[in-house]
Amino acid sequence: MPWKALSSFAFLSILAAFSASAGIQPYPNSFSVQEIRANGTTLHVRVGGTGPAVVLLHGFADTGDMWAPLAASLASDHTVIVPDLRSMGLSAVADHGFEKMNQAKDIADVLDTLHFARADIVGHDIGNMVAFAFAERYPERTTKLVMMDAPVPGVGPWDDILKSPLLWHFRFGGSDMERLVAGRERIYLDRFWNDFAAEPSKFDEASRAHYAELYAKQGRMHGGFAQFAAFDRDVVDNKAAVGRGRLQMPVLAVGGDHSLGPTMAYIMRFAADNVREVVIADSGHWLMEEQPKATVAAAVDFLSADSSINPRTFSVAEIDALARSGAGVGTSGVGGIQTIVLSGDPAKAGPYAIELKIPAHTHIAAHSHRDNRLAAVVSGEWHFGYGSKADDAHTSVLTQGAFYTEPANAPHFAFTGDQPTAVFITGTGPSDTHFMNEKDAASHP
Repeated sequence: MPWKALSSFAFLSILAAFSASAGIQPYPNSFSVQEIRANGTTLHVRVGGTGPAVVLLHGFADTGDMWAPLAASLASDHTVIVPDLRSMGLSAVADHGFEKMNQAKDIADVLDTLHFARADIVGHDIGNMVAFAFAERYPERTTKLVMMDAPVPGVGPWDDILKSPLLWHFRFGGSDMERLVAGRERIYLDRFWNDFAAEPSKFDEASRAHYAELYAKQGRMHGGFAQFAAFDRDVVDNKAAVGRGRLQMPVLAVGGDHSLGPTMAYIMRFAADNVREVVIADSGHWLMEEQPKATVAAAVDFLSADSSINPRTFSVAEIDALARSGAGVGTSGVGGIQTIVLSGDPAKAGPYAIELKIPAHTHIAAHSHRDNRLAAVVSGEWHFGYGSKADDAHTSVLTQGAFYTEPANAPHFAFTGDQPTAVFITGTGPSDTHFMNEKDAASHP
């Protein structure tokens, strides 16, 4: 677990954040607050820590205050930058510019002011949509992307998601709606905190009172409505961006098991090639309020993992000379298979590459892995198919040079014929193996 190099002060701050029974957790005293001019407005920004930059973007019914536990955890090895979004929280009131691609420019200007060329970007709810827009508009400035429990306008199943009656607020806006909510901000916000939580009491009374007070300030609820009103433009912008090319940076997709769950990763795989899925147990949409420990752990693990690849070449002879192990992590676990680790470690976070040597007449039952994997046949003949039950009649016969994919959590199976086979596989760990049939798992420990 990469809670490395935490100062005693930061560690105590984290404990305090998790042990307090209720209310908004304070940021560590080492954080400063700056009012930063950005893209024609002014953003209220919290800044603390040292190291490469990470930006945390909040959503509707929250402000940047929601991120205090995660900010304290990351500050030991990151410079943590937490703005309130345009016209929300304590940022300046704005009357336009709520398109997410435009707000991506807000964030880019903040990074420029703080002299950071690149950053990890983390988002939740509306912040999720701004984070996605930033990664699309500035892929060269986005080192990693964390997307937490909110759909992305125009990406994947967006049109189907819009049909949910729970999302009536997407179209709730305009002057009449604002008049209805004025003076009743707490009632309106309670609806979000109650309907989208696995257990509404986890979003405690003190936090509700805090955010309701902020959203009752002049212009804040208008800014919140404007975030949703911009979705139609966001759909157009996002479809165009995805059409120009898929995201290549590592992406962590986090969903609450009582909310989007694995659908968050499903959505992101329409737009990104390197997506890792995490589902937070016993949580609805309000991940940081409902399950802060698990959510912080998932984000810290992903952001602290080394995703770099060291320069290295291997000749065929050098590969043959490398140490071989049995069928370890990232394989089916079938006896007789040999694993050569070429790069990284499939048991740990980060990219890896392995070569598998599979004996003749080896049958591998239907199974899946948690990570997306790319593979090529090095030698021999590889009978490979997709499905939750091995069916020899529905396999493809792949020979030397053939390429195939193993999408995350997609069942597949394989077998060899009269000759052994070698397969090269790359992925982003941690990997694992889940057999579709418990009897198959028991026979291949």
